[in-house]
Amino acid sequence: MAHVTRLFSLHWVKQRVYSAVHSTRGNSQLPRAMGGHNSVQFSGIPQGRGPHAVGCTDFMSGPNIQGSFFRLYYPSAEVGDYEEPLWIPRKEYYLGLADTLKLNRFVVNFFLCYYFGSVKSPARWNAPFKPGEKYPLIIFSHGLGAFRTLYSAICIDLASQGFVVAAVEHRDRSASATYYLQERSPSDPSLEEVWLYNKILKPGEDEFPLRVQQVNQRAEESLRALDIILDFNAGKRTANLLPSDFDWSLLKESIDVQRIAAVGHSFGAATAIKSLGRDSRFRCGVALDAWMFPLKDEIFSNIHQPVLFVNSEKFHWVNNILIMKKMDSTSVERKMITIKGAVHQSFPDFTFLTGNVLGNLFKLKGEINPYVGMDIINHVTLAFLQRHLDLQKDFNQWDDLIDGKGEFLMPGTNLDLPPAETPQ
Repeated sequence: MAHVTRLFSLHWVKQRVYSAVHSTRGNSQLPRAMGGHNSVQFSGIPQGRGPHAVGCTDFMSGPNIQGSFFRLYYPSAEVGDYEEPLWIPRKEYYLGLADTLKLNRFVVNFFLCYYFGSVKSPARWNAPFKPGEKYPLIIFSHGLGAFRTLYSAICIDLASQGFVVAAVEHRDRSASATYYLQERSPSDPSLEEVWLYNKILKPGEDEFPLRVQQVNQRAEESLRALDIILDFNAGKRTANLLPSDFDWSLLKESIDVQRIAAVGHSFGAATAIKSLGRDSRFRCGVALDAWMFPLKDEIFSNIHQPVLFVNSEKFHWVNNILIMKKMDSTSVERKMITIKGAVHQSFPDFTFLTGNVLGNLFKLKGEINPYVGMDIINHVTLAFLQRHLDLQKDFNQWDDLIDGKGEFLMPGTNLDLPPAETPQ
């Protein structure tokens, strides 16, 4: 079951992409994404609902694979006109998705570029950071087969509410694609790109050792990003290898070092939990539709922070929930809620970028309206963060969601657990 349903990795789309692409052959009136005549009316990635304008920029340290790579979302000063970045920024990411799907690169590149190539994230690229406050910090980890830009709806909304969010792009070969920069040779210090693609398991290969190695590396990469941002906060400069006119010095004394959280989706949720056990600077964690397989042998007694599990109704299986239940505690708050009608892909951005036909075909949409589902995800996350980061905000208006109260919510899980494991 875990091999089929754990994913961001999009295995669910494999046959559907093939069928959809082949069904378009000979049809010169293909729909266009995001506007134009004959267009499919995609609703688009929602903007942040909070009081802050949101900027974003990319950071890469190095030069080598041990460096850090993340997209930073942050409250920005509301001055000037700034472009919005492409949602999928490079063609190599399409190729990585094709490899993950075990499909022809040309076919998938054509299909995804056609539908999503012009989509932009609703944030202001390289807009100046808004100083004058101390913002809580979130380190966000993506799912298996994803990369740093695919959860912009969550990250942008959190930034609009006054958080700095670093969406790490992992180099453990769990991303569909990523890259690093290295010197060409000892005699040529100019930098070249080295691309890494999702490691596909061989038939019969034991998955668990690979995922344990990956989750450990992912946690280290999350901590590396945390260290870099806190260095900027302390006035220490780390060189950004990417071309950018963003002024990182504005982060100085702008991060609340006492209010740091780990958040992630699927494999990223396991990464967030692993990070909690590695570093007490994380005050709490939010695990979105967690894939617990890489943590099945974890000693959870070493993790002392509060954790909120936000589950979709359609993703989980009993063993996955039972691993979550190992984290139950009488001394620290551990909560689990389930969003009715949600699917695993209700958390990434793809759910907003397809009409109902494609959304249902690719299992990108659940029975719940994707905007309603995303509001629940963001609101319960904000309420939990306020409670455990001691924020003086109004996010406690959504405290009932933490207890699974609401039209589209239930406390705990929708699955029938063995009697001894039933939540009390």
